[in-house]
Amino acid sequence: AQPFTSENEEALTESETVIYLDNSFSMQAKGDRGELMRRAVQDLLDSGYDDEVITLFTNDSEFRNVSLKSIQNELVQLDYTGSQLDYEAAVLKGKQMFSSNSERIKNLILISDFQQNREFTPANRDEQFQLKYVQLRPVSSTNISIDSAYIRDNNSNNLELKVKLKSADGSLLNLPVSLFNDDVLTAKTAVDSEENPIASFSLPKNQQINGKLSIEDVQLQFDNMLFFNIDNQEKIKVLSINQADDDFLKRIYTEPEFEYENVPFEQLNYNRISEQDLIILNELDEIPVALSNALNSFVRDRGYILIIPSNESILNSYNQLLRSVSRIYMTGFIPEEKLITRINYDHPLFEGVFDQEVSNFQYPKVKGLIRTQSQGSPVLQFEDGNPFFIQEDNVFVFTTALNEDHSNVLNSPLIVPTLYNVGLSSLKLPKLYYTIGNDIEFDVNTSIQQDDILKLGLGENQVIPQQRSFPKKVTISIGNNLQEHGIYDILRSNEVLDKVSFNYSRKESDLRYYDLSSQFGIESSDSLKITLDEIKSETEINALWKWFVIFALILLIFEMLILKFVR
Repeated sequence: AQPFTSENEEALTESETVIYLDNSFSMQAKGDRGELMRRAVQDLLDSGYDDEVITLFTNDSEFRNVSLKSIQNELVQLDYTGSQLDYEAAVLKGKQMFSSNSERIKNLILISDFQQNREFTPANRDEQFQLKYVQLRPVSSTNISIDSAYIRDNNSNNLELKVKLKSADGSLLNLPVSLFNDDVLTAKTAVDSEENPIASFSLPKNQQINGKLSIEDVQLQFDNMLFFNIDNQEKIKVLSINQADDDFLKRIYTEPEFEYENVPFEQLNYNRISEQDLIILNELDEIPVALSNALNSFVRDRGYILIIPSNESILNSYNQLLRSVSRIYMTGFIPEEKLITRINYDHPLFEGVFDQEVSNFQYPKVKGLIRTQSQGSPVLQFEDGNPFFIQEDNVFVFTTALNEDHSNVLNSPLIVPTLYNVGLSSLKLPKLYYTIGNDIEFDVNTSIQQDDILKLGLGENQVIPQQRSFPKKVTISIGNNLQEHGIYDILRSNEVLDKVSFNYSRKESDLRYYDLSSQFGIESSDSLKITLDEIKSETEINALWKWFVIFALILLIFEMLILKFVR
């Protein structure tokens, strides 16, 4: 047996080390020895843990029961990611990676900048392992980013592309912003106001643009680019079947977004219904069975309908249609004047419409309404809580006529965004761009065979998103399918049907950090090397057998010399 000494009792016990290495984009910020994550990797490789078995995980990868020496290449090539683990989730995942051996000393190390964009909840003390925090911070918290972009139509031959920049404390004046189309530089401009840091580009209408916006900033790289695309997209087809004036509809459903067509009810060609995206029943007195059946098929194929009843509506005919396409039921007329006072601000139709809740506006009024029973979502309501406008899936229903003899609703500023967004929702064409990580849904105006699928392609990489096929469109749903920003091709086999842009979330652009000590009373270190040395010293066994061998050899030599010379 080899004799040894131990500095403490833990030295007599085997140990396990699990390390969480944050490789989110903010860890690309520069510390006093370069990028924070690169510095952490180098400290790990220089730690002297080369051959010891550890477990290491990042936001998007893991290495179980390996030596640092065996994964050296993987660590050096580790890339940054937009995927993030909440700190609480990182602790839980690390805990699950320990063995079930209760005799071992277990250490979990969290290496991160502990940025405030993620919620931080101090972990409860756990007797099963020791939790150690290593907080790495950049030298400077200044970061300039392209925050967002949007289109303004100034009714000329051009569109205006507005680009919003952000910076915590860095100057944005005269910062060049470059615009590329298909990787070709087409324009450069700059922000001319610190108070309103927006750069503007003039773009020709009716031209397809696969755009990239770019700035130069030495801090973080992921937010220096923003991808977008403007397409000569197909128009949303709207057909209004009229028994009342439709001038207000003509003014709302205009080009370039919509292709609006109106037809008197008596002249309706039923074959045109299936070609539309949105059908409007504009104050029909009665909905005949043939029209009800046609609209039922239309809704089943994911077409949208908007119902505006008349003052003389025959409710049985309306209910015949409503029963087949929804759970909305009209029960009778209420001939009382009512004010429309309640707005469902959380309804998707009003996303981005209101900056804040409006408490005092000129309430529109009606001279009477139709009472309804519904499982749908009320969009607008009367003062007594009865619905004025209801949605259930792809069916929208007003509960009163909109003509000027019956109401002043058409004079209200509410009507335009409400009807406009109903039109947009009937065919969710790809937006200017989407943010990776959000729940995303859009329509591709195409039909595919039963065994066909649509793919998203970026260079050599292809992703198969969730999709639902209908006779004239395919609805694409994206959750966490995508990891890389860029302009993706929408592919049917090898045919490019359209393009759609995705960008990383800008949450990490704001370089503000938790102070673990003052905010949570947590002891942390700013040096991974010191933390690893502490763990090593706590568990190190100081073996003495080598010294005993040396002393034994020296004594043997002395004994031989004594025997030789004493004689």
